[in-house]
Amino acid sequence: MTRAILSLGSNLGDRYAHLRDAVTRLGERVVLASGVYETPPWGDADQPPYLNAVLLVADPAAGADGWLEQARALERAGGRVRDPERRFGPRTLDVDVIAAWQDDGTPVLSDDPELILPHPRAHQRAFVLKPWLDLQPYARLPGHGWVTDLLNAPELTADANALTPRPDLPLESQE
Repeated sequence: MTRAILSLGSNLGDRYAHLRDAVTRLGERVVLASGVYETPPWGDADQPPYLNAVLLVADPAAGADGWLEQARALERAGGRVRDPERRFGPRTLDVDVIAAWQDDGTPVLSDDPELILPHPRAHQRAFVLKPWLDLQPYARLPGHGWVTDLLNAPELTADANALTPRPDLPLESQE
């Protein structure tokens, strides 16, 4: 497999620096980086706002497990400490593998508890879907449909409207 969509989020410390560092560490594997959005917290409202972005990454040698390992390595490098008592709590860096595709474009599907693909809640998260559309206006989330349709669903309207674009915080990509 060679391609994946990664979601980045940070709401502790220098949020922008955490996102930039993740992009730098991924290096040439970053094909495209979305715009950065400031977003209210999701799942646990008692925390600071997030900066979120999405990356399209490619690596001919990476499988789904490889992308998961890379996501965890980025989180460790960003100083992420997991709080077992607070699942959706604040974090220096959160990196999720949203979807992945094999060389021939076939989506990777996984029900492994360590890496469920596509991400089981991506279709409910405007902070993933809106930046993804920056990269791929005709994106499809495997098993859920067109990202545009998902983002325009009535249950996501308020979340989508709460995202604030931050064009003053660009992320670099290789193309």
